[in-house]
Amino acid sequence: MSTERVNPTTATRINPPTLSRPSGFSHAVVAAGSRVVFLAGQTALDADGKVTGATLPEQFEKALGNLLTALRAAGGTPADLARVTVYATDVAAYRADAGRLGRIWQDLAGRDYPAMAVVEVVRLWDEQAMVELDGFAVLP
Repeated sequence: MSTERVNPTTATRINPPTLSRPSGFSHAVVAAGSRVVFLAGQTALDADGKVTGATLPEQFEKALGNLLTALRAAGGTPADLARVTVYATDVAAYRADAGRLGRIWQDLAGRDYPAMAVVEVVRLWDEQAMVELDGFAVLP
């Protein structure tokens, strides 16, 4: 079993060799710490409450940035993320842009991948939003 202890006080990523090799996520994350931070769904809203970005990658970058801003305000780092769910209005478009989205993740959050899921939804709260991310983190 492949295990990678990313932050010795909070998270161990587990990727069993009998499962497909993960790309951009971890199969399991064992998290131990003293505080759990639940992160509300974040879309590509700017400070004025307007959706920014005309493309899925642009919106993903802003939504992930918003999620990480909330996490940092709570005292966490991307390595503390244990779980992230991505809600996309078009999973085919998400898959088509997966390489670019992965590079955006690495630029903003590094290579400490949480357990993740991508779920297609009919629409999000803001009609212009194409993607929303929520999750939780375990802090030391």
